[in-house]
Amino acid sequence: MDKVVASAAEAVADIGEGASLAVGGFGLCGVPAVLINALYDRGSGGLTVVSNNCGLDGRGLGRLLGAGRIARARGSYIGDNKEFARQYMAGEIEVELMPQGTLAERMRAGGAGIPAFYTPAGVGTLVAEGGLPWRYAPGGGVAVASPAKEVREFGGREYVLEESITTDFALVRAARGDRHGNLVFDKAARNFNPLCAMAGRITLAEVEELVEPGELDPDAVHLPGVFVQRVVRLTPEQAADKPIERRTVSAPRDAGTGEG
Repeated sequence: MDKVVASAAEAVADIGEGASLAVGGFGLCGVPAVLINALYDRGSGGLTVVSNNCGLDGRGLGRLLGAGRIARARGSYIGDNKEFARQYMAGEIEVELMPQGTLAERMRAGGAGIPAFYTPAGVGTLVAEGGLPWRYAPGGGVAVASPAKEVREFGGREYVLEESITTDFALVRAARGDRHGNLVFDKAARNFNPLCAMAGRITLAEVEELVEPGELDPDAVHLPGVFVQRVVRLTPEQAADKPIERRTVSAPRDAGTGEG
């Protein structure tokens, strides 16, 4: 039952060429950066990554992206990652974009053993009708486009059929975890992490604080250990490394006038 491994390098040792990964995080919040860096050091490429986005240039999944290790990305948006946008427009990477809620439910359904489901999101758009550019041709034009999806009517409203998502591996980050793999996430850092963990056949979790079995309140556990196969304990320095994607600082208020 003890799922703790000695290092992040050991945890990712069997993630080989062409593997598919579900990776938690939103922007740079709750990103399993230590596991991503270990995978970068391992050198595996041709990866298919399922994640809300691909981090920023040089941070999070942006490290793998910048090294040309990601062949296909499935997520919700490109964001401020200029290298991601460049590779997509140049036809160097295949990108499947989908509504954010659909992404979340496709991973949750995959972890729950549900093969597909109907949703109103995307009806009447290219999401349902097909034709979204998955890969551009290097010289211009669309090389690979999304296929049309089944649309059915229920109760007088149309819904599009979406297939669930499962991956070979999942990489997630948690605030606390025990040796059995039970995890607790911290506020917004929870984001896509539990869903990614459910979608992965083998889930690797880096935890900021490792506790012994029984120390976590069962009612506080966000993800049960049945979905986690390997746990990596972060050092205090690794746990404290939490970059901010967009730092916003307010001007100091004037103590005398209350204005500022």
